[in-house]
Amino acid sequence: MGFSKSVAARAVVLVAVALLRLSDAAVYTVGDSGGWTSIGNLDYKQWAAAKTFQVGDIIRFEYNAQFHNVMRVTHPMYKACNASAPLATYTTGNDTVNITAKGHHFFICGVPGHCQSGQKVDINVLRESESSPAPLGTSPASASVPSAGGPAPSPSGAITLKASSKVCLAMAAFAVFVSVFH
Repeated sequence: MGFSKSVAARAVVLVAVALLRLSDAAVYTVGDSGGWTSIGNLDYKQWAAAKTFQVGDIIRFEYNAQFHNVMRVTHPMYKACNASAPLATYTTGNDTVNITAKGHHFFICGVPGHCQSGQKVDINVLRESESSPAPLGTSPASASVPSAGGPAPSPSGAITLKASSKVCLAMAAFAVFVSVFH
């Protein structure tokens, strides 16, 4: 009986740690308030360079679906603005991509001329050891949290949401731990 409680306790701890890591995911809207467009002076290379992307983050593309799309492509296709055989195509105007692996993730607009005019982005997800966590009380620059039709919360609101999520997850893990050993 002691062995099964030990195994259960380890399982609870592992689940709690995994849930806490998931709650660290950030949501980035490509181009921030400018969105995904070929109009204006949006520099997606500069936008992406100012971010520290991690596995588990969500990349959101917001755009007018009548005039744009999003295509996930290979590096050579990205460099050449080649939209002939994308890895994935998104067309809703409010698309989200979950980042599940480290490395470069390349996206272009497949509408003729848009990629050539700069509507492309390289999301570079570093290994954990390459990125340093943000100090407590700060948030990723321009990160947003999904909202239900209203304005996105301020970055400090996103941190509050993350901190409260961690507290809830920790309390749930503690409750399971207590029930196993009670």
